[in-house]
Amino acid sequence: MPDEVQHRLSANESVFREINEGIERGQWPGEEDALVSFRCECARLGCNELIELSVRTYEAVRSNPRRFILRPGHERLDVEAVIDRGPNYLVVEKVDQAGERAEETDPRSRADPRD
Repeated sequence: MPDEVQHRLSANESVFREINEGIERGQWPGEEDALVSFRCECARLGCNELIELSVRTYEAVRSNPRRFILRPGHERLDVEAVIDRGPNYLVVEKVDQAGERAEETDPRSRADPRD
C-alpha cells in the first residue's frame, strides 16, 4: 500500500481515537462498567458507526497505542490483525508501518507541550 494512502488512513483513525478519548473523559467516575457509545475507529471515510462498550473495556484496548476498536467487517488485514472479538466489535492491532504511525499519533504518547 502506498505511503500516502497509509498516512491518510492513519489520520482518519487518529481523529476517531481522539473523539473516543473525549467521550471517555466525559464519563462520571465510578461508571467504568456502564455501556457507552464510542465511535468506530476504522479507516473508512464517512464511517460514523457506534460501538457500545464499557469505559473499562475501552481503557483495556487503549492501554496499547497500536490497538483500535472497530465494527466487524471494518478491519483491514493488510495493516492490522484482529486480536479480540466482542459481541459487536473487534479489537485490532496495527502492524509494521501502520503500527509505528499509530504509536506516533497516540494522544496518550505525546509529550506535554508545557514540558
